[in-house]
Amino acid sequence: VQLQASGGGLVQAGDSLRLSCVISGRSFSRYSMGWFRQAPGKEREFVGAITWSSGGGYYADSAKGRFTISRDNRKNTVYLQMNSLKAEDTAVYYCAAQSPRYAVLKTTTGAYDSWGQGTQVTVSS
Repeated sequence: VQLQASGGGLVQAGDSLRLSCVISGRSFSRYSMGWFRQAPGKEREFVGAITWSSGGGYYADSAKGRFTISRDNRKNTVYLQMNSLKAEDTAVYYCAAQSPRYAVLKTTTGAYDSWGQGTQVTVSS
């Protein structure tokens, strides 16, 4: 299985970005998907996740109200729409596929068994 994240870049505070993650090699539509991020010198942290049916999402407090995750199962793609970006959102963003053994959305990295390569988001203040 492969995950390919894209869409990162350099933006100013207050701008928006949409990240995309294309998954191949497995039945994408049956897996919940998550986004994580890692800033320099920090642990990788949960941003948000979406169920396989798009029936529900869960977000970290830092993302609530600004970020939205969606997916298009026909395109094997999950998106992270980020609005009102702040300097503290600067990080490498990773998409990940949650292990199918979990029935609910998870926020820990150990619950995800496939990862993309990451895409850099830099927000200048």
